[in-house]
Amino acid sequence: MSLKRNQSGFTLLEIIIVIIIVGVLASLALPRLFSTVEFSRSAEALSAIATIRSSMERCYLQNNGTYVNCGNGGFTQLDIETPASSPNAHFTYSITSPSTVGYTITAYRNTLDGGSTGSQIIVAQTSTNVTRTGIGAFSGLK
Repeated sequence: MSLKRNQSGFTLLEIIIVIIIVGVLASLALPRLFSTVEFSRSAEALSAIATIRSSMERCYLQNNGTYVNCGNGGFTQLDIETPASSPNAHFTYSITSPSTVGYTITAYRNTLDGGSTGSQIIVAQTSTNVTRTGIGAFSGLK
């Protein structure tokens, strides 16, 4: 009389193949996930830029229609604190070229949570329009 054994389970080869498939899928999905997370950080910068722009407009009205004395030397002439001082801020900000008709606000990505220091969001205000551009991780920003 022969005894039959019920053998169930996975062979070592099957387990290795599953691990390889999961590894390939992860290598394809993770870079896209990280770039999406980084791009979503732009909402933080755009919100802070909107606050800075509002403060610049109030300063413009207080200075008889000129931005010249607004934003020189950072945020000391504005009625807000620098947004970079908030805890876990992912950006630092600068205001450049304040003139009678416009200015430029730049949000620089810092290295918090793996950010790339070469990434920037730039908003330029002129007398006729506002332009927004991105550099680095934010190059697709419109």
